Amino acid sequence: MLIFELPPFAPFLIIAFIVLFTRGRVSSALMLMAPIWGAFNLWQINPQTVWQITLFELQLNPFRIDKLSLIFGYIFHLAAFFSIIYALHVRDRVQQISCLIYTAAALGAVFVGDLLSLFICWEFMALSSVFLIWSRRSQKSFFSGLRYIVYQFISGLLLLIGTLLYWHKNGSIEFSHIEFQGLGATLIFIAFGIKCAFPMLHTWLTDAYPEATPSGTVFLSALTTKVAVYALARSFAGSELLIYIGAIMTCFPIFYAVIENDLRRVLAYSLINQVGFMVVGIGIGTELALNGAVSHAFNDVLFKGLLFMSMGAVMHMTGRINGSDLGALYKTMPKTTVLCLIGAASISAFPLFNGFVSKSMVMTSVLNQEYYGIWLALLFASAGVFHHAGIKIPYFAFFGKDSGLRAEDPPLNMLIAMLIPAALCLAIGIYPNILYQFLPYSHDYSPYDQSHVLAQTQLLFFAALAFVWLNIKGIYPAELHSTNLDFDWFYRRLLPSLWSTLINKIFFVDRFVRQVVLNRLRLILLIIKRFHRPNGIFSNAQTISNMTLSIVIILACYLALSFI
Repeated sequence: MLIFELPPFAPFLIIAFIVLFTRGRVSSALMLMAPIWGAFNLWQINPQTVWQITLFELQLNPFRIDKLSLIFGYIFHLAAFFSIIYALHVRDRVQQISCLIYTAAALGAVFVGDLLSLFICWEFMALSSVFLIWSRRSQKSFFSGLRYIVYQFISGLLLLIGTLLYWHKNGSIEFSHIEFQGLGATLIFIAFGIKCAFPMLHTWLTDAYPEATPSGTVFLSALTTKVAVYALARSFAGSELLIYIGAIMTCFPIFYAVIENDLRRVLAYSLINQVGFMVVGIGIGTELALNGAVSHAFNDVLFKGLLFMSMGAVMHMTGRINGSDLGALYKTMPKTTVLCLIGAASISAFPLFNGFVSKSMVMTSVLNQEYYGIWLALLFASAGVFHHAGIKIPYFAFFGKDSGLRAEDPPLNMLIAMLIPAALCLAIGIYPNILYQFLPYSHDYSPYDQSHVLAQTQLLFFAALAFVWLNIKGIYPAELHSTNLDFDWFYRRLLPSLWSTLINKIFFVDRFVRQVVLNRLRLILLIIKRFHRPNGIFSNAQTISNMTLSIVIILACYLALSFI
């Protein structure tokens, strides 16, 4: 074995340990070395390598590599590389250690071969990533981090229980295709669904990502949901339920993103929208559809990372992120504007940009399987994402009204970090085989045929026309300072209100019962006092008969008063 043939997560953990004892530029250089060393190490490993160990008669596969895990390993290293460059100016030791451990755990999750090892990586991802939210050091980020970690721990708990039940039923915990039958498989599916931001299980994402630090959000957007997409592709490919879940995911975030003022929250909703396309492809389950889902996950890391970095640069230089507070920044931030426009064109699937060459694979596979209703939903979602991520983000941040802000472009390291995914968005869009050669299944798909290009161009043209018309007519929702609650309204507003009401009722009943009991006890004491006089019945209460009579009188008085 070569010295470089370490588990893919090992370089990041080793560097994280060394960074604990270094400072300043040495820490930054070491962090930058982690993805370079890790990528070289991954390149050296035999693509069919499998490690097996036996623990208490349980067969574990802590490391398994194939083409499906390999492409996720490549994009995670690439994402870590440009994210670390983006954060080179940060001197926060907590963020530095957290992002390295978080990346290591994500790499571990996509290269493990059993569900128990997956659970361990699952929990390490949750524990390390929450510090990227708390590192913002604000009250909102603290409570968002708490809600985030609760969701992640619930996901991990369901995964562990599901694994135990699945092992009891099938005698195996191999992390491979899982038949969607039995309670164990259902719990595993829900655990993956929480991390994948399924509808009604998604609010942890839109709540936490906008509250993380600018560099922390880039890491979060690249890893958590993509690990869940990988897990679904590995375990539940071809499950028809995923087709409908994914279609809902592509559509419902559009309505929230359009009315949202916080531009990073708009991107968080857009992230759910894009993951929905991947989930649909996994649900279709054909080789073309899975290639489309995996390639779109790869591309999403690039263009979504680019968009989050561009908005992070705006927030870093201006201290603001609401669309209502921004505008006309193209005058003083021209480089950031151009890079953001590349990300916007990519996520909108413009021809010659990387989003087009992956999204069209999913759309084609849906049509091939004759899910025409789902295809129409994806078509609507494609127009919607162009509205909120392709137009709204750059328009309200860099164009639109003049806010009077005159911030400069961000530091050089942030610009270089944005330039890397921007260049890849264009390169993959123009030469899709750069990406296609790494896909898990062979194919003869060509995205640039006449029908694909013409249909997508028409869609984008009419979507842009609709945005312009809505703006001219004043119908497009204005950017307002507001808080828009999603499904989290149930546990951030409804449940606290119900709990408060319940507690008040309990205290009211408690006070009432206490008052009634005290009043009756006072009456009993008065009755006893009346009888307890020198010539009274208790004046010579020395015998057992007198004591018995006293007790009977007290009980009789209490029972009589109970019916009053």
